[in-house]
Amino acid sequence: MATPKLSKTFEGFLDLARNRYSVRSFKKEPVEDEKLGAVLDAVRLAPTAANRQPFRLIVIRTAGKEDELARIYSRSFFREAPLLICACTVPSEAWTRSDGKNYSDVDVAIAIDHLTLAAASLGLGTHWVAAFDISAAREVLGIPGDAEPVAFTPLGYPADRPREKQRKGVSELVRYEHW
Repeated sequence: MATPKLSKTFEGFLDLARNRYSVRSFKKEPVEDEKLGAVLDAVRLAPTAANRQPFRLIVIRTAGKEDELARIYSRSFFREAPLLICACTVPSEAWTRSDGKNYSDVDVAIAIDHLTLAAASLGLGTHWVAAFDISAAREVLGIPGDAEPVAFTPLGYPADRPREKQRKGVSELVRYEHW
């Protein structure tokens, strides 16, 4: 079977997806407001169930807040980048499927995916963090009871290099017609 010719745009997307990685060390260099704005706009454009957009982002400038942020997650890279973003859901705003499945977590995951890819396309690094202290996050960031912090990502210029990625093959992940 011949390999189909893919567009330059799609090839660029595949390169972006291949080269994005979880950054574990960040430079102190500030993120330009224009780049932050572009990343946040990419998040705004993320698809959500019934276009409800049941998420909120908290952008935190980390300088001078390192001790407070360490209460949320202790790894140094978490507070090393100049910016930290907390992605929260507001479940009451989300679309709910007929069986009761609330899609707020799915929607925020899509939004964060847009964030990480947009950041990588601008030369910025991210690292999805889900193993954080929820109570500390609520207290430090003043997150109201009707919102749920789902994930954090530092945002800044990488000071490290990507590690080798291990990914399953398409044949292990995809089924056709039925399981």
